[in-house]
Amino acid sequence: MSSNGKDYTYTGHGTNDQGNHYCSRDYGSSGTGYHYSNNDGSYYYSNPDGSTYYKDSTGSSQYTTPSGYTHKSNGSSK
Repeated sequence: MSSNGKDYTYTGHGTNDQGNHYCSRDYGSSGTGYHYSNNDGSYYYSNPDGSTYYKDSTGSSQYTTPSGYTHKSNGSSK
């Protein structure tokens, strides 16, 4: 079953006392993933293929591939 035409279903979500949001997803046979969206503008994704993506509040980001290669990009200050 899909959610909103996507290839996943939401399996959990919530917001903590600091206003940070969490959402987990099930991609069926591909695995599971989740993301955090923080109230400072930063966010983090963990994907079912093992890759991750993080962007901080200044716009700097880091992507790690399933094989472990990491690519970093510098952002600019607000």
